Amino acid sequence: MKVQKSFKEQTGYGSLYLVPTPIGNLQDMTFRAVETLKEVDLIAAEDTRNTGLLLKHFTIATKQVSFHEHNAHEKIPGLLDLLKSGQSIAQVSDAGLPSISDPGHDLVEAALAEGITVIALPGASAGITALIASGLLPQPHVFYGFLPRKAGQQRQFFQSKQAYPETQIFYESPYRLADTLENMLTVYGDRQVVVVRELTKLYEEYQRGLISEILTYLADHPPKGECLLIVAGASDEQLPSADEVDLKSEVEKEMAKGLKPNQAIKEVAKRYQLKKQEVYDCYHGLG
Repeated sequence: MKVQKSFKEQTGYGSLYLVPTPIGNLQDMTFRAVETLKEVDLIAAEDTRNTGLLLKHFTIATKQVSFHEHNAHEKIPGLLDLLKSGQSIAQVSDAGLPSISDPGHDLVEAALAEGITVIALPGASAGITALIASGLLPQPHVFYGFLPRKAGQQRQFFQSKQAYPETQIFYESPYRLADTLENMLTVYGDRQVVVVRELTKLYEEYQRGLISEILTYLADHPPKGECLLIVAGASDEQLPSADEVDLKSEVEKEMAKGLKPNQAIKEVAKRYQLKKQEVYDCYHGLG
């Protein structure tokens, strides 16, 4: 166990700051984020050209280094050396919070393993921002990020989540949105869904309705720009009863993904809102 006191202990190392950037509207940059980017020794940016425009807008002269999913493995050791030498680094993604759908998490893990202080700044987050205005239940919710691209893998993913009661948040390309909704309709049925387009930008748009209604709308209004997809969780009426589900088969499917038996049993119990003991008994032929 380790306890981090972010601002009260001196380790001799620099700190790693996770700094959110606007998801569209530059006015969403916080005062603290601007000051942090000015004060650190280096900015590790997902795209230095994109971040360069942000730095220019706020008159920030701090040096950048490229840090993205394709070079993270080779860049992390050097960044750790700088942090251990006493320099502080800010890590930013192109938009929103770092570590969400980008390589920031790898750097966080490596820094914590070396006893380096990691400090997160609050700020813009597309998923949560869209959720609270969606009209769907904000709690409980689950954020999944980007969906599998291949149709078969995507349907399989939906099948594993179809019984979850939580509101679900996804990122999706406008070019795949209609196909994704078709797959979702096939697996989930006709649930309430919200498509959020161009969040915080001039053409921000919320499309609220049943999946079938959204598909009809999209046929005449092809989506453009960055999209979020927020889906209502399964209602009690949409949940299959325990008698309708082959629980042993469901457990075996989870084990085939690499889960241990008890983990698989727990996952299936959660999915179908059953007691863990009920799934355990069924899997082991005790019921």
